[in-house]
Amino acid sequence: MDNNQGNNGNNNRSPQNGSTLFIVLIASLVLILILSYMRSVLNSATNQKISYDEFIKKVEAGEIESVEITADTITVTPKKQANPIIPTTYYTVRVADDNLADRLLNAGVKFEQKETSSSDTIMYFIGSYILPLVIFWALMSFIMRRVSKGGGGGIMGVGKSNAKVYVQKETGVTFKDVAGQDEAKESLQEVVDFLHNPGKYVKIGAKLPKGALLVGPPGTGKTLLAKAVAGEAKVPFFSLAGSDFVEMYVGVGASRVRDLFKEATKMAPCIIFIDEIDAIGKSRDSRYGGGNDEREQTLNQLLAEMDGFDTSKGILILAATNRPEILDKALLRPGRFDRRIIVDKPDLKGRRDTLKVHSKDVLMDDTVDLDEVALATAGAVGSDLANMVNEAAINAVKAGRETVSQKDLIEAIEVVMMGKEKKDRVMSAEEKKIVSYHEIGHALASALQKNTDPIQKITIVPRTMGALGYAWYVPEEEKHLRSKDELKERIITALAGRASEEINFGSVTTGASNDIEQATNIARSMITQYGMSEKFGLVKLESVEDRYLSGRTVMDCSDLTAAEIDKEVMKLMSECYDEAKRLLSENKELVDELATFLLEKESITGKEFMEIYNRAKGITVSDDTDSSENSEENVDEFGPMEDSLQVDDLKKLDGVDI
Repeated sequence: MDNNQGNNGNNNRSPQNGSTLFIVLIASLVLILILSYMRSVLNSATNQKISYDEFIKKVEAGEIESVEITADTITVTPKKQANPIIPTTYYTVRVADDNLADRLLNAGVKFEQKETSSSDTIMYFIGSYILPLVIFWALMSFIMRRVSKGGGGGIMGVGKSNAKVYVQKETGVTFKDVAGQDEAKESLQEVVDFLHNPGKYVKIGAKLPKGALLVGPPGTGKTLLAKAVAGEAKVPFFSLAGSDFVEMYVGVGASRVRDLFKEATKMAPCIIFIDEIDAIGKSRDSRYGGGNDEREQTLNQLLAEMDGFDTSKGILILAATNRPEILDKALLRPGRFDRRIIVDKPDLKGRRDTLKVHSKDVLMDDTVDLDEVALATAGAVGSDLANMVNEAAINAVKAGRETVSQKDLIEAIEVVMMGKEKKDRVMSAEEKKIVSYHEIGHALASALQKNTDPIQKITIVPRTMGALGYAWYVPEEEKHLRSKDELKERIITALAGRASEEINFGSVTTGASNDIEQATNIARSMITQYGMSEKFGLVKLESVEDRYLSGRTVMDCSDLTAAEIDKEVMKLMSECYDEAKRLLSENKELVDELATFLLEKESITGKEFMEIYNRAKGITVSDDTDSSENSEENVDEFGPMEDSLQVDDLKKLDGVDI
């Protein structure tokens, strides 16, 4: 069987090799013709024919420098050249002239009789034709070896799969290195166990899933999970991106798919991992950009290959995407990608475990509390947490310390999500005063309501991501559900900055643009998605597309209904803004006191804020129950609910825009 395959492989390559040889031979013939033509053109330009009587006249006139006489021709070199760079010679046919030598001697012309031999002719032929051909063949051979390196790739190897093959010792990643995705790991561990012990599954009649699709937002660890599977399974692991199949040549993608599965079959049991599979698996529906023949050919070939291989050989296909909604339905049906594994943003426990993984090689002191950091980073993904830990280590080194403290981690969170402090930004005294009242408006409105998170920090120090100031909130516990009252209070808190400006300065600024954006998003979601509108009731009026990326929404209603929704949103926003102005107007003296304190300090803690607030309200709070002791932020403060909450939404919080 193997011998036959080898013979078939040779036979398959023979036509290609034969055609290549034919092309090279034709090119050599063309080269010879070109060389001959060029030589004739060059000779006609530099060696001109003259008659014998003209030659005698030039000799008698003293125009000849030297003469070379052969059996058939006389080659003449003149004394003066019209073009010194390209010297010109003359030649004439030799005739029987006994007085030629005397004439040349009398004219002072140098002359010699040259004998031609067969060796001279041979050397002339080799130098003129054979040597250029040898150089040409050597160059073509080198180029062909380079472009077809790896074999069977065609011109430039574009049809050859360029998948990287990993084994356990090369990936260096196992399930121990993946934290915060327990459910996903459990699903993949079953697959790994099947590859290790197929017998117990086959005995009961179970079959290995053909494919598993990893779905989730960017940075959640989909690729890391795939590498962990390779490290655990100890089988060959083919890794490539969806874009690796795409080339400018039609049919290349399909060819690479065939080659990939051919190689995988030879090395079975093995795992094939295709990252960003949406590059080739996009729906053929024109709504999602269908009609691309090259991509559709590639997709069709992938579908055919997934139907064609036997799972008993132990070939598993893993794929990752953050755009599952645009994948072709034929790709997602059972028998192709049998499992859809959600790799979502980690919860509180997941974030804590992830922080432990990323900090295991980082020296930390006794002040570090990863539980508080995990609580503060709701909505963060694994890459965000890794970046925060690294920034904290950098902060410690810059401060001249050998260990990371809790303070370093807090500063790292601010740096990652809000940017560094802009120390070169100079604001006028009037601008500082406006920003101070703006941020105190947010913080005080939050403190005056029941369903808001405690304040952690208020600052009017500009940041590189655009905020001139911001108020930083801390959740007491992680929540997955929000009530109608909580959402309304979020809107009120978001609009309180603008309300504070209007109350205290009689005018407003551009600083509330992000506040308005976030408040509007919450209000619209309450009406169109959460069924919290008395007018529309329990009707879904809007759907979320591209859930794991932009979270873009699309209206599912008529234009008339959309206009009514806009009116409802404006009504709700107006009610919340009036409530924000009422809260701040009733506590104007407290606003002035807090704003003055913030203007003086530039940055104050939640504890300092609450001390002034409690003193003004006559509230006595023991130190152990002070809410400000929770030392981290709620980065989701003004973001949409649930899955759309992201750490990078902090840049859209209640901070004042530049």
